[in-house]
Amino acid sequence: MSGDLKGKTAVVTGGTRGIGFSIARGFAAEGANVFICGRDAARLDSALAELRKIGKDAVDGVRADVSRFEDCQKVVHGAAKRFSGLDILVNNAGIGFFKPVDQMSPAEWDELIGTNLSGVFYCCREAIPLMRERGGGYIFNISSLAGINAFPGGTAYNASKFGLNGFSEALMQDVRYDGIRVSYIMPGSVDTDFAASPGARPRATWKLTGEDIAKAVIDLYKFPSASLASRIEMRPSQPPRKK
Repeated sequence: MSGDLKGKTAVVTGGTRGIGFSIARGFAAEGANVFICGRDAARLDSALAELRKIGKDAVDGVRADVSRFEDCQKVVHGAAKRFSGLDILVNNAGIGFFKPVDQMSPAEWDELIGTNLSGVFYCCREAIPLMRERGGGYIFNISSLAGINAFPGGTAYNASKFGLNGFSEALMQDVRYDGIRVSYIMPGSVDTDFAASPGARPRATWKLTGEDIAKAVIDLYKFPSASLASRIEMRPSQPPRKK
């Protein structure tokens, strides 16, 4: 597999904002065909408009909820049809509800696990045969340090990310001889609007940025194909000191 992204086709779920948008923008700047999805139609249109300033006609996307298998089929096969194949899948879409178990509704649990974990399975299931047709590919799963560090109120979120890490480890072994590489990235504190409304607080300059995660994804893709960094932990280098 060449480390050159030019002309490669990448799907980025949750690509309308935050880490996903940064990754999509990084791919577009490298000359890749980029296909994104998101649940909010207005936000999707805005993200596509911004990405097309960089990638022009090599950018497309659809509204989709990755907790639904049919939507994942629409995303993956839509990208392959639009750009004549699929080389890269970035499973980034994610949500968070942070409550004790007895305060979380079954609907919230199902939505979180469906988005953060089942959606990854759905997209990988559809993408892997398409990558095999190309002779290989790369799957990036955006996890979290919450996948190895539990915290109060994080039962559902921790479960989804612990599960995603285990899924990624086994998937890597399933597909490595098909020329498909799998890496999962576990960021710590990232300055996005994941848990807050945009503009609700000033930027925390000590935190990681979406661009930091995007650079890690692009650098991993460009690694020599004989080597695989299957798991990456990323932390702010100088978080505030605990008092």
